[in-house]
Amino acid sequence: NSGVMSLLRPLLLDVVPTIRQTAALALGRLANYNDDLAEAVVKGNILPQLVCSLSEQNRFYKKAAAFVLRAVGKHSPQLAQAIVQCGGLEMLVICLEDFDPGVKEAASWALGYIGRHNSELSQAVVDAGAVPLLVLCIQEPEIALKRIAASTLSDISKHSPELAQTVVDAGAIAHLAQMILNPDAKLKRQVLSALSQIAKHSVDLAELVVEAEIFPVVLTCLKDSDEYVKKNGATLIREIAKHTPELSQLIVNAGGVAAVIDCIGSCRGAVRLPGIMVLGYIAAHSENLSMAVIVSKGIPPLCACLIEEHEDHIKAAAAWALGQVGSHTPEHACAVAVANVLPTLLAMYMDTQSSEDLRMKASISTKKALKNILQKCTYLPALEPLLHDAPPNILKHILGQFSKVLPHDSKARRLFVTTGGLKKVQEIKAEPGSLLQEYINAINNCYPEEIVR
Repeated sequence: NSGVMSLLRPLLLDVVPTIRQTAALALGRLANYNDDLAEAVVKGNILPQLVCSLSEQNRFYKKAAAFVLRAVGKHSPQLAQAIVQCGGLEMLVICLEDFDPGVKEAASWALGYIGRHNSELSQAVVDAGAVPLLVLCIQEPEIALKRIAASTLSDISKHSPELAQTVVDAGAIAHLAQMILNPDAKLKRQVLSALSQIAKHSVDLAELVVEAEIFPVVLTCLKDSDEYVKKNGATLIREIAKHTPELSQLIVNAGGVAAVIDCIGSCRGAVRLPGIMVLGYIAAHSENLSMAVIVSKGIPPLCACLIEEHEDHIKAAAAWALGQVGSHTPEHACAVAVANVLPTLLAMYMDTQSSEDLRMKASISTKKALKNILQKCTYLPALEPLLHDAPPNILKHILGQFSKVLPHDSKARRLFVTTGGLKKVQEIKAEPGSLLQEYINAINNCYPEEIVR
């Protein structure tokens, strides 16, 4: 409001180098504060002046100028586009070749902030020739430079398969994969994120990431003390598992299922989410892969997530994953039912406070399990906990099946009494003459009167 922007602008051309740098730094801090001030930098025609004087200045000025470009570009695609239009990308790419690592770092950071908005801006960063230089930056000894360059490659890769392919063609995967074991947690976060953004787009890209021998190395990240390393490690595994049964099998063979299950058990909240989805994706592909999740004791931690988590989207993911595990055969469904999770799923489905997504996933998973279990009479006792809590439509469904199976199967009749199913049936209040009452009568008629009494 005091007209400071217009006073700072001529100072960018001052004869004293320290004044030039400090003026640039002041503009950067103002632009960084909010988008209105960043807009004022653009409208004040300051960017062209910064850009054209960049090449002949010293490293301190270059860092400060790159900071201004980053501070302007981070707020919106429109402001980032203004940097592209005044030739800012070309100058930033020249800075990536600078001798000073701090200048490279500042330039890399600015390019990442521009490219993260959308695929058009990322493509502009690629067209300016940034990617091969960023791949060189991740090979430099300075940890801070490695981190920012990996982050920028992640931001470029995330938008489309074509952009990810550009990063792959520049040879990024091998160098990123080597850094998974780096002791620096912040670097590991960015490396895992970049590999995830490449792997997510297609089977071919996921296979290229796997061929860089990230297994079993990446599984160590699931035990990391840094929560973001854990989360990004699980996200990378998820982006690989989702594509094909073969890729999921590879994860299973590397001991990935047990590692993911341990990870889910050892953390809380959003960190769990990618791990939950890994188990769901693996189980969805085939009976054998689903059985691998069951055998590795994957169901109890998924049930725990349903009960312990407060966020509906995490519960919904756990409900979905349990549905995938139980969707193949009666054996799979029974493993889910025996964990006594169906009443919990039903309660979530019936709770009007639950989000629409959670209610839908809880309902689908319950129905999948019911459908499979009801095919095999020896598994019917697993449904008995539901006789207490199920809503009338599901109760009808279950009792209807019992009334069909029990008259013809003596083993099922015996199980039904010894596990307390028949007792629970006597407690159900049904309208006289209703279908539910008919089913109850049919079940009672399978037994001598004294047992029913």
